[in-house]
Amino acid sequence: MYDHKLYVQTLSDFIRTLVRPYDVDSLLNDLALRIADVLHLSGAGVSLEQEGKLRMVTVIPSHLAALEKYQENHQDGPSVEAFRDSRVSLIPDVEYTRNRWPEYVELARASGTSSIAVLPLALDERAFGTLSLYADRRDWPEDDVAAASLMADMATGYLINASTHHQQNELNDQLSHALESRVVIEQAKGIIAESRGLSVSQAFELIRRHARSHNVKVRDLSEAIVDMGLRI
Repeated sequence: MYDHKLYVQTLSDFIRTLVRPYDVDSLLNDLALRIADVLHLSGAGVSLEQEGKLRMVTVIPSHLAALEKYQENHQDGPSVEAFRDSRVSLIPDVEYTRNRWPEYVELARASGTSSIAVLPLALDERAFGTLSLYADRRDWPEDDVAAASLMADMATGYLINASTHHQQNELNDQLSHALESRVVIEQAKGIIAESRGLSVSQAFELIRRHARSHNVKVRDLSEAIVDMGLRI
């Protein structure tokens, strides 16, 4: 069962964000973090469409990146299928899909993931990307899926809002920027994790808190860590 109090607070935070300037990559990072907390998941990831293909933007925690990267490289798997069909995919046990995606199932098992759900970021029949949910064991109860679907719909609204206000070419630039941000943020997480003796997830939370408290973007702070030797 999802954390209702945290869920309401999360929705309130996202609604307030909509009326302020925002960048897509930071918002999608927040989405993955918040939904993992709300639904008590082992992790979550977001991928977006770019030139007709699904590309990973963010995944929390980082060891689940192999699942998203496999699908990006092969353009196959539950996220790609949910994106192409613009429908929710619920997988209580990845073993059910072994005949279809044997390599993907092995990666899921290696990461400690038994259950996966994928929700398209879509409006009508147009899909912009996917929100992937990862858990050790989960039957994906209806209430959890409904809560996750609303958050996915909100994220889709942000993407459409960006398109409406900045034109389609500027949205494409933002999506490309989000994909590029993944690299520098991952590098910064590794640097801080090593320097502070933290896990990668703890390092990212430290970066995220520091960015918020100093009113800077996560990417800008990550670039300072990687390129300028900043330590926090």
